[in-house]
Amino acid sequence: MDVATRVIPCLDVADGRVVKGVNFLNLRDAGDPIELARKYYEQGADEITFLDVTATVENRATTYDMVRLTAEQVFIPLTVGGGVRSTEDVARLLASGADKIGVNSAAIARHELLSEIADRFGSQVLVLSLDVKRSPRTESGFVVTTHGGRRETDLDALAWAREAIERGAGELLVNSIDADGTKEGFDLELVSAMRELSRVPVIASGGAGRLEHFAPAVKAGADAVLAASVFHNAELTVGQVKQALRDEGISVR
Repeated sequence: MDVATRVIPCLDVADGRVVKGVNFLNLRDAGDPIELARKYYEQGADEITFLDVTATVENRATTYDMVRLTAEQVFIPLTVGGGVRSTEDVARLLASGADKIGVNSAAIARHELLSEIADRFGSQVLVLSLDVKRSPRTESGFVVTTHGGRRETDLDALAWAREAIERGAGELLVNSIDADGTKEGFDLELVSAMRELSRVPVIASGGAGRLEHFAPAVKAGADAVLAASVFHNAELTVGQVKQALRDEGISVR
């Protein structure tokens, strides 16, 4: 049986507002996260992803409130990431109404965090968020970055994805920093490379600009396609993306 491809709007949140930039720079206001989440839910989104892009201790209360208010109105899975540093952070977000938790920088700093979250809450809760750039410095040609793509690590993106799955990651959110916000299409080579190594679902992120960009990402191996600005700017609806996938013979919900 075909597993339906998921269409996931992503809300990058800073100080309680949705923001959007290009290559993670020049962020501008794109609206109220709860209103946008509800709009996408009504359009037929399969999940909503919130990424708190400026997560700091003082912002955390805002995030918990936002997740709680969204969960009360939107009855699809919510993935929340940004600033998650401990199993206590995960417990609080789940208690606020999140279904899955995205982890990035803190897991890079301390790899054991992935195992701790998976052991306590189950792999189905744990999403490894990967901000990936092309780089000649790594064997695969892809390097993991932190701080919204501004700092390159020494981690080969494919090797890190493999390790994260071994440690219990239940899903890979693979964001191409090079493609992010450019609207020129997903990085299909990156998606395909992740698919080859991964036994868990792969979410393609970064670069969606037109309806014809989504099907190639699925054909390259993505289980879900994630986009932000094309939805926030009302250039595309979730329904239009699903119809475009159906037109290419791809199963959607």
